[in-house]
Amino acid sequence: MAAVTPWRGRELGATGIMVTAVGIGTSAIGDMPGAHGYSVDEERAAAALDDALSGSFNFVDTGANYGAGRSEQRLAASIARVSPAGLVIATKVDRDMTTGYFGGDQVLRSAEESLERLGVDSVPLLHLHDPETMDFDDAMAPGGPVAALRSLRDQGIAQHIGVAGGPASLMKRYVETGEFEVLQTHNRFTLLDRTADELLDAAASRGMGIINAAPYGGGMLSDAPRGTTRYSYRDASSATIAASQKMREVAAAHGISLAAAALQLSLDDLRIHCTVVGMSTPGRAASTLALADTPIPADVFAELRSLTPSRDEWLND
Repeated sequence: MAAVTPWRGRELGATGIMVTAVGIGTSAIGDMPGAHGYSVDEERAAAALDDALSGSFNFVDTGANYGAGRSEQRLAASIARVSPAGLVIATKVDRDMTTGYFGGDQVLRSAEESLERLGVDSVPLLHLHDPETMDFDDAMAPGGPVAALRSLRDQGIAQHIGVAGGPASLMKRYVETGEFEVLQTHNRFTLLDRTADELLDAAASRGMGIINAAPYGGGMLSDAPRGTTRYSYRDASSATIAASQKMREVAAAHGISLAAAALQLSLDDLRIHCTVVGMSTPGRAASTLALADTPIPADVFAELRSLTPSRDEWLND
């Protein structure tokens, strides 16, 4: 299977934003060991970001609650050092992480704080983040979070707005409102789990931009799984663990990296415009390009896909 060259521009749906097929993920850059299983100190974050921003990718994904704003702060510092040309920054408005409050005024406050940390007056793309943390009707109510996000776009603070979160059935409800230009899903379209398949169809049918994050499922499909038994930040089922191990054996028998296949599953899907990959160590940008360019015979790829666990083992949310 031939991967799409990651640096080739793709339009993000109907937004007019041109993005590289691979984007830089910065969740771990915020130092979130509870989610990722490891810490990233400031020195490592700076080296990793400087390296990634000096490479072939023009899209970077961050968020207000990634390390209580540390991801945005560290990203801004690296941008100041590297001065990457044509960088597309996407960030996310979040609930109050202390109280859980996610009203319209919180969306405005979260956006203002993000812009201050990033040192910019506006961003190309601003997502409503983790809407599963609030009631759908409250989110859509007059004066609520979605209305506030829309007002930020009307003011030019966000050039385009999206929704980024987990549970696929809920995300589909947001997609179907027609309020959003971009969808970002994570961990739900991988070699191990296709929960988001119908969600991707729904977004694609509306001409939305589609971003797929965490193609390695939080590490289980990466080249350095560290013996993980977790998938998507939670304990994986025994069937999922066994499937990942069998996939790794098949890939090794054919002399390829399992991570290459995991990445290319997303890159090769015509519905997906950008695949966000975490880059929390120096050299990750170059290794990601190598994974994207790894030739994988069609029969090997088909064998790997045949090992995907049954739907009963997916997140199915």
